[in-house]
Amino acid sequence: MKKLLLTGFVPFLEYPVNPSQQIAEALNKEQIGEYQVIGKVLPVEFASSAQVLLQAFADIQPDAVISMGVAAGRDRITPERIAINCNDGEADNSGIRKEDSPIVEGGPAGYFSTLPIRRMVNRSKEHGIPAEISDTAGTYLCNNVMYHILHHLHQSNRQHHVPAGFIHLPASHELAIQMKRNVPSFSLETLQSAVRIMIEELSIK
Repeated sequence: MKKLLLTGFVPFLEYPVNPSQQIAEALNKEQIGEYQVIGKVLPVEFASSAQVLLQAFADIQPDAVISMGVAAGRDRITPERIAINCNDGEADNSGIRKEDSPIVEGGPAGYFSTLPIRRMVNRSKEHGIPAEISDTAGTYLCNNVMYHILHHLHQSNRQHHVPAGFIHLPASHELAIQMKRNVPSFSLETLQSAVRIMIEELSIK
């Protein structure tokens, strides 16, 4: 059976819970389509998040990689189209703040997702779950880990053999209740179903 590495992030900034962590943990060891899911949770730290992801990739040798993060304020599930070679934004969980900093010095300006993102979006909508392709993964840790895994696959000439990319999730109801601002939210069960549907789409040739 094929293996799929599914990652989420720990809570960060104003987010006391992170649905991406909850889903990565809930789907760990689950069989979805032709994939055995292996869930991992990443730190929200510029110095270590990508290293944890790449070490998990080396240890597991997965056949596909989907990383997830939360984008509170979005009103649908959004697979990302591209990661750019830039770190910027708020301080991470260790207090480190990046500004206009390249992720990989001298690396390409960007990498496109190799997941079937259009099919994933269409399949999600067929199941009644709002979804659309996003053209910006931001410049924080979500973009950082997406860029790192795609760069690693490109450098090792595996970009055509191991589909990889990133999916942003809206806030869960639990997160929306605990935040200090009004944001659209979904039940955790709906978010989890959407991720399952998108993983199933990887099994369709």
